[in-house]
Amino acid sequence: MTILVDADACPVIRLTEKIAKAHGLPVILLCDTNHVLMSEYSSVKVIGAGPDAVDIALINLCRRGDIVVTQDYGVAAMALGKGARAIHQSGRWYTDDNIDRLLMERHMAQRARRSTKHHLKGPGKRTEQDDRNFTESFERLIQTAVQSDQAE
Repeated sequence: MTILVDADACPVIRLTEKIAKAHGLPVILLCDTNHVLMSEYSSVKVIGAGPDAVDIALINLCRRGDIVVTQDYGVAAMALGKGARAIHQSGRWYTDDNIDRLLMERHMAQRARRSTKHHLKGPGKRTEQDDRNFTESFERLIQTAVQSDQAE
């Protein structure tokens, strides 16, 4: 099991690394040339700039049983399709039960943005509670994945 992080502007990179390290799991951070990262723990893959370049590279690396950390619903859907697990930076798990609804909500929000001059409000500033929520949820996801792997 590998942890793959869609690392462009991802606020939970260090939390992800800390938890993965505690479990002895490898982490790969993927970023484009505009967000070059350094890490003492993770492997860093810098992908050429371009629309969806990081997303495509991440999905190409993704394997059954991996965990993907992303805020992109499309990436999450493709990861689920490959038999991986996926988690949002908020700690919400992407599942086969919720991904269609999330993709539809994204589509509707895109339509609303195109049809009006008003911009929809983005997410608020990240808080310590947000970090705690992610940490607790990510721990549970890893435990669930490990138990599932042992059962197979």
